Amino acid sequence: MNRTKLNGGTSAATPSTEPNDLSVAIRVGQEMLRLYGTVDSGDIFDYAQAHGGLSEALRILLRALAAEPARCPAAHPDDPTPCRGPAVVTVLDATNAGADGCEHHGARLLASLDGGRVYSLLDAPGGAAIRVFKAADGIRPFPWVDSPRTRDDQLSRAEARARGERP
Repeated sequence: MNRTKLNGGTSAATPSTEPNDLSVAIRVGQEMLRLYGTVDSGDIFDYAQAHGGLSEALRILLRALAAEPARCPAAHPDDPTPCRGPAVVTVLDATNAGADGCEHHGARLLASLDGGRVYSLLDAPGGAAIRVFKAADGIRPFPWVDSPRTRDDQLSRAEARARGERP
């Protein structure tokens, strides 16, 4: 995510009082370690919560150190999967808002939209949009969410079609 810091009209030589990304990452890491450094070994919820908190703290730290691989704009912030290649498609929602993405995140985004469409970027390899469209058909919406899926709007389009509930 690109962040722009506005300096409130002061000269560029004036030191910023805002914390930098590294100091924020350190504070978040320290807080996560304080909260989740030790967990009750008998409580699986504690382990899951600790893992999520510490993973996010590590992700923030890596981003601050410019050591985390860049992710395409189509990657949802909660999606932990890395990009698989360069941005090759644009995925548009029903209101024509869109994001460029790799085939992997493009398919995951398209699967999570109602009325979404996909188009290849000009320099994309042939068939990129078709591959994304076909892949999205078999992906459940918001696939990084780990919860029971029973309603048709929680299933992939292919699963819903097989049940006869969605075209």
